[in-house]
Amino acid sequence: MDTLQIKNILSEFQLGKLAMEEVIDKLRVLPYEDLVYAKIDHHRMMRQGFPEVVYCEGKTVQQVVGIMEHLTGLNRNILATRASCEMFEAVSKIIPDAHYHELPRLITVEREKRAVDEKRFILVLTAGTSDIPVAEEAAVTAEIMGNDVKRVFDVGVAGIHRLFAQHELLEQANVVIVAAGMEGALASVVGGLVAKPVIAIPTSVGYGANFGGLSALLSMLNSCAAGVAVVNIDNGFGAGRLASIINNMR
Repeated sequence: MDTLQIKNILSEFQLGKLAMEEVIDKLRVLPYEDLVYAKIDHHRMMRQGFPEVVYCEGKTVQQVVGIMEHLTGLNRNILATRASCEMFEAVSKIIPDAHYHELPRLITVEREKRAVDEKRFILVLTAGTSDIPVAEEAAVTAEIMGNDVKRVFDVGVAGIHRLFAQHELLEQANVVIVAAGMEGALASVVGGLVAKPVIAIPTSVGYGANFGGLSALLSMLNSCAAGVAVVNIDNGFGAGRLASIINNMR
């Protein structure tokens, strides 16, 4: 529920179209709605500019369906992360306009296209093709939150000339997201090339000594390039959300 919806409710009350009891009933879910297994934060849209995002991993199919159903009742755009195909199939039965992004395992409901500033875009880079699922989680997250997003995949340090060929995009981007596994070196290289925020996502891509993304995480945290921030391993959503906030600041 956003500010406009509340204004409309109060306006209808002022015009006599809604009784006091009806107004109270509509506002009853603020600040949250208690479903027993979840307490939905309907106030988040007003506080942070985007509704509560559903993290599906660890939840049952029925819980995901219930949360999504209640969220879509009061919000126009919804995002659910780490969702299985089974979860999407169940959700789509009650929310026909839901869309599944198979690679990053996201469910989106987009009933209102948010205004996009075409002069400011977020650039999402990956070191390798195997990093694309995490990068796509970041990219789709930023897109549904109202950002222009451009993607460049497979420009890791093993063939650094591939990155240098993208110098124009690197110069034009307002924020850069870098997803890299293995040793995670791409984030440092990009950080040394641009004068803008770089958000690094260590991915769990790599052989045994990668330790499920820990080696990339430590490399990124120890980067000597200034202006590089690091999110958790495989946290594409966190990177996309942070990039959106930065991109929309004035």
